[in-house]
Amino acid sequence: MKTSKGWKRKMTWLLSAVLVLGLLSACSSGNNGGGSGSGTGTGGESPGTGNGQEGTGETQEAPLKLSFMVPAFETELPSKDSPVLKALQEATNTDITMQFVPNSSYGDKMNITLASGQLPTLMVVDRNSASFINAARTGAFWELGPYLQDYPNLSQANPIILNNSSIDGKTYGIYRGRVLGRMGVTVNRDWMENLGLEEPKTIDEFYALLKAFKENDPDGNGKDDTYGIVVTKYAGPWDIMQTWFGAPNKWGESDDGSLVPAHTTPEYMEALKFFRQLYEEGLVNADFAVMDPAVWNDAITNGEAGVMVDVADAARRINDKMQDANEREKPYVNVFQAPVGPKGHRDMPTSGYANVIAVSKSQVKTEEELQRVLKFLDQLNDEDMQMLLGYGIEGRHYEMVDGYIHPLVTPEDVALSTELRSMNQMLMFIGPETPTLESTEINDKVTEVQALNEEIVVANPAEPLISDVYAQKGQQLDNIVNDARIKYIVGQIDEQGLEEAFQLWRTSGGDDYIAEINKLHQEAQTNS
Repeated sequence: MKTSKGWKRKMTWLLSAVLVLGLLSACSSGNNGGGSGSGTGTGGESPGTGNGQEGTGETQEAPLKLSFMVPAFETELPSKDSPVLKALQEATNTDITMQFVPNSSYGDKMNITLASGQLPTLMVVDRNSASFINAARTGAFWELGPYLQDYPNLSQANPIILNNSSIDGKTYGIYRGRVLGRMGVTVNRDWMENLGLEEPKTIDEFYALLKAFKENDPDGNGKDDTYGIVVTKYAGPWDIMQTWFGAPNKWGESDDGSLVPAHTTPEYMEALKFFRQLYEEGLVNADFAVMDPAVWNDAITNGEAGVMVDVADAARRINDKMQDANEREKPYVNVFQAPVGPKGHRDMPTSGYANVIAVSKSQVKTEEELQRVLKFLDQLNDEDMQMLLGYGIEGRHYEMVDGYIHPLVTPEDVALSTELRSMNQMLMFIGPETPTLESTEINDKVTEVQALNEEIVVANPAEPLISDVYAQKGQQLDNIVNDARIKYIVGQIDEQGLEEAFQLWRTSGGDDYIAEINKLHQEAQTNS
């Protein structure tokens, strides 16, 4: 049976009852939104206070009109007629205009949208983005902290993650919760078995695995048509792997207790030398700097690459796709923890969240309207809404089998899968837990890796700190380092060129950034 990882298990009979009742009520009066305020639409219009229902003696509140901008990880996306979107609107008494933006260009679109002032009601934003920090500080978004306690789900938000995702100690967006120790190394299981290879426990063994996948014909077709690891223009794998070498997670502590950026450490340089070697030996795809993350999985499912370094649950998605093409009992891939490096066993964590959902003041003009929008966000954390946005409609997109979720959608069902794609980007996972996917070999291994990672993840000591310098120059500073890293890996510059780029980083505001972060860090320690 083919599945993909879900969330924690609750009582299945309760889920079924809630889901059925939710869908029945969604098909009746549509008066599930509750709330006491009037909402706003994409153009700022209010939907009105309500329409009388003849014969009932009651007044039904008009649907809350809102627009929602989210990242998309597929090309074919839900239309306004998607039954999943319709079920969501009926269950929450809303009229939603979805704005799906390709994840690969989401940062650029977010900056353009913020600069234009034409904001949607709700948008997923990068809390660390200079443009969002500036917009929040200048009043473009609501400060939500004082209101969260009034909502049953939102009031359960983790205070540490709220702090990590805050700006100047204020909550300008509700975090989208993520597993802290989420990273893993996904490997083609058949290739390992064909070559008699074991799980790579050290970086040297990891390198040997990649080299064998490139040079030793792991698929047995007699052709030189495979390579080790697939990477895209999404820089996450480089960030993860440099942590293995002992480089800090963005910021680390020096011997004197001051904070230093990762790229100034010798461990970072050692990692870059390793990455350059992978590129020179053809162990990583030559087009990584321009490859669209939307096709990232394809290199493994098509039998071109053997390894991916990303979230551990990517292994489940890759296996599902390969199982859909040719179902078998044994998984096609395996997933492991990070290998042990020269500084011990280390891996990069998530921040406990992946971006935040912010509420714009240009669309939500009054506190009354805000309360209704927050009620909608609170509802998205209900168990039935998590199931709807995560898995679709029971009986259509998934079914419950022996108390577990069993997806019915396959890649061949393009129309069916399109109804659901990227709708889960609205989820925050704050509040009740939901049933899980079936306990299978690959699902259990993903869970095991994530749990073990809790012991080896490396914290970022500057996570909650907000720098004014970064707010003004962060994108420029990040681009300098990221561009230099790519150029060094592909051999366009040498160590001298890398050092010149890092010096440009310092003179372009980097020195001021370091000084400010350390000042904020000392103040935080003094006040703690």
